[in-house]
Amino acid sequence: MAGPKTPPYYSPTYKRNGANYPSSPHSIRINLYTLAIAITVLCFIAYLIGRGSISASPVSNVPATIPCIPLKITSTTAVSNNSSASTSREVDFSASQGGDEGAGSDYSVKVYPPCDIKYSEYTPCEDPQRSLKFKRDRLIYRERHCPDKSQLLKCRIPAPHGYKKPFKWPKSRDLAWYANVPHKELTVEKAVQNWIRKEGDKFRFPGGGTMFPNGADVYVDDIDKLINLKDGSIRTAIDTGCGVASWGAYLLSRDILAISFAPRDTHEAQVQFALERGVPALIGVLASKRLPYPSRAFDMAHCSRCLIPWDQEDGAYLMEVDRVLRPGGYWILSGPPIRWRKYWKGWERTRDDLNGEQTRIEEVAKKLCWKKFVEKDDIAIWQKPYNHFQCKEQKKKLMCPAQDPDRAWYTELETCVTPLPEVSSEEDVAGGELEKWPKRLHAVPPRISSGTVNGVTAESFEKDSQLWQKKVSYYKSVDNKFNQPGRYRNLLDMNAYLGGFAAAWVDDPVWVMNVVPVEAEVNTLGVIYERGLVGTYQSWCEAMSTYPRTYDLLHADSIFTMYKDRCEMEDILLEMDRILRPEGSVIIREDVDILVEVKKIADGLNWDTLIVDHEDGPMEREKLLFAVKSYWTAPATQDSKNTTSPRI
Repeated sequence: MAGPKTPPYYSPTYKRNGANYPSSPHSIRINLYTLAIAITVLCFIAYLIGRGSISASPVSNVPATIPCIPLKITSTTAVSNNSSASTSREVDFSASQGGDEGAGSDYSVKVYPPCDIKYSEYTPCEDPQRSLKFKRDRLIYRERHCPDKSQLLKCRIPAPHGYKKPFKWPKSRDLAWYANVPHKELTVEKAVQNWIRKEGDKFRFPGGGTMFPNGADVYVDDIDKLINLKDGSIRTAIDTGCGVASWGAYLLSRDILAISFAPRDTHEAQVQFALERGVPALIGVLASKRLPYPSRAFDMAHCSRCLIPWDQEDGAYLMEVDRVLRPGGYWILSGPPIRWRKYWKGWERTRDDLNGEQTRIEEVAKKLCWKKFVEKDDIAIWQKPYNHFQCKEQKKKLMCPAQDPDRAWYTELETCVTPLPEVSSEEDVAGGELEKWPKRLHAVPPRISSGTVNGVTAESFEKDSQLWQKKVSYYKSVDNKFNQPGRYRNLLDMNAYLGGFAAAWVDDPVWVMNVVPVEAEVNTLGVIYERGLVGTYQSWCEAMSTYPRTYDLLHADSIFTMYKDRCEMEDILLEMDRILRPEGSVIIREDVDILVEVKKIADGLNWDTLIVDHEDGPMEREKLLFAVKSYWTAPATQDSKNTTSPRI
């Protein structure tokens, strides 16, 4: 792809060498004379107060809330929509924030060096070396185990030499650059199953899988013949043990959004391949902890020979699927033990063993009040009940005690059934019935209409949606890269609240991972899923369960305010740098004082940065930082010279 100076693939938002940022009607503009007079008056008042020349009065509070920042004011020429020229003034923050030309300022930048190439695929909380210290029982060693503060890296994770900008969607579904994920293991281990092939300097994903030799597209069509995937009733899905996420990739063309997960294991870089393809995925495993999703989140759950022992641990793993599955939702299983009479020899297991496993799965399903919906050929499907109205026995024996069913951050799995919200009749849908997609996106979610989300009403939900439409429209007007189809694919909203940011992008060829921080005052992730969007819980004092370079755009609204007294700003920004692709973009919304500190660290990360006004104008203290991560890679090694081609 194009190099750093060739549009439209790279367009830095701010150059510290003094180059002009592309003219934008939304850079921080104000009237020169109004600003000069206002700042002069305020600073003069503050000076007099400091000398005792003015007695204490309400005016004395002004300097405490509006600091006298020495701003460098430059003239620009803006062209209106009718092409007539008009003169405006642009505030250049470089004087107060430490641009290279700001000689004599106290602005100092801590430079963060590159990490060693051995950290190119570093996933801090799933580090294979650290995992060896934990129990192998129930795959606990493959769960999240994060480094402590003294072990955090203070360097920038390098991209492999020869790294290239990924193919645009939908081409990326089928192709990826070998240099970006230089692993051949799956091409050998899964060659017969047609997961992935290496073709010169590229990988090709034919869509094959262990249980769908004719391709994922045909496999999804087979499921569609059994349950309706076209009418909008199924929108969110979860794929456990996803491989390279071909099932989720082919659901996207049917307007179904699937989160895929797999552990970091001997099948190297499964999740990394999925995200390189532009498909939602996280590193994860069903072990001893709940999955990081709220209850009643997914319309459909899927396992195609995912190797999870569903019949073991007293059914705990199926009970966790039940927790995250929406009332009326489907669980799909293909692979052992389904159709064991045909495949038992190839699976190298006895008939009795496989028959016993299927019998135990059926027994757990009955305990959950699931009904066997259909079993045909290689696919079996169960359906969760719409309510627990008739589950008398489960209410007495198996229901979990009083708990928060949405709590799912380092929360232990339990061998009990998560109770559904009460209903008044057996025809009611527990928790409320959802609209079909796409109406679901803008309909008031049942969690809000029922009053179970503290402080959020139907009116405030609709207002929030309208506000984010305005904000995202503003982003696109500030930076024209956001208007280029295919320029971005994987988006991450680090503080998603009600999912308004993601909803505003619904007509673009992107998907958004909505994060609700575990430190947020209100848990809103259930609302996001009820809108037909996907997301996860996360504490930004820790690393995310994803590989480096897996997101094209990071959006951070008030993150540094939230974590001000919890963890270090530089560690959050280093994590953002780790998961952001070279030439990827960042949008940060914060109070101007915090944003100045953020910019110092961003400059040390070698990001190109620009601070611009709030969409409501220059008098708002909240400002926005637009940034672009520079393109850089690890130096060439002999191996990389032999296996990669020049960046194009």
